[in-house]
Amino acid sequence: MRLALASPSRCTMITAMNATVTKFKALKVSALVAMAALSSMASPAQALDQKVMDALVPHKALYEIKMVSKDSGSQILNISGQMFYEWRPECEAWVTDHRFNLMYEYADSAPMKITSDFSTYETFDGKEFNFSSRRKRNGELYQELRGIGEFPVAAEESEVSTGEAVYSMPDGLIFDLDQGVLFPMAHTVKVLEYAEAGKRFFHATIFDGSDEEGPVEINTFIGDRVNAMARLDDTNKNMDTTLINTPARKVRMAFFPLAEPNADAEYEMDVVFHDNGIISDMLVEYRDFSVTQKLVALEKLPENDCTDR
Repeated sequence: MRLALASPSRCTMITAMNATVTKFKALKVSALVAMAALSSMASPAQALDQKVMDALVPHKALYEIKMVSKDSGSQILNISGQMFYEWRPECEAWVTDHRFNLMYEYADSAPMKITSDFSTYETFDGKEFNFSSRRKRNGELYQELRGIGEFPVAAEESEVSTGEAVYSMPDGLIFDLDQGVLFPMAHTVKVLEYAEAGKRFFHATIFDGSDEEGPVEINTFIGDRVNAMARLDDTNKNMDTTLINTPARKVRMAFFPLAEPNADAEYEMDVVFHDNGIISDMLVEYRDFSVTQKLVALEKLPENDCTDR
């Protein structure tokens, strides 16, 4: 999910590096998976499964990011850093906060430190999505994004609902959102719904506001159950293992820009995705390098007082 699956989406799943290695994104699967997934198009008009939503656990997590492979011709020597992620439901919406602190080392230039903050507010009905982000390069602000995505309430039940994403920073940037476009947390819930139903493939178009490129297509393959505890250091005092010792699956996603309909995936991602919405492990494969995102700290957040979602 662009880390909400965590956009896990580019968000959770998250989420902050681009092709110039200043933004971390999520992934997309092979063309074969894409073809198989076309029959599973989502629609925002479909109500999200309340059982799946109720199983999501508010939490904050810290991930260690490391480069694990690169092509021989790559100018990138190393990438390392951390990502902080917090997710919680409020009375009418999901709220997420991401903070990245990354160091890039290059063969032919000085190291570069990239920090970023990204926050979202997504209503449970999928009609409104507020987003904002700030990115700094070696302490200097170089990008600031802010805006809102909306699907207006249809006057009649039979009316097709289309929306738009309007940026206030940069001013004047607008993207049309076709019927079927999902925001990050809705995408996360839909992936879990498909997994619960025993379905293997899910195809969706999402908008997460993490860049100036607009909606992207995500093809998802839902794999088998895995034992997430076997991948973790259970002596880590900063880890609430009760949140990890829960049902989990291997999920692979591939991300494709709508602006380049015939292009290969920008990147692909393997994640260990829990039924409670937590991602405990992640491998992101870009075209010339790969990075891991390992969970090193996890804490459950208190439930809010709102009972009616």
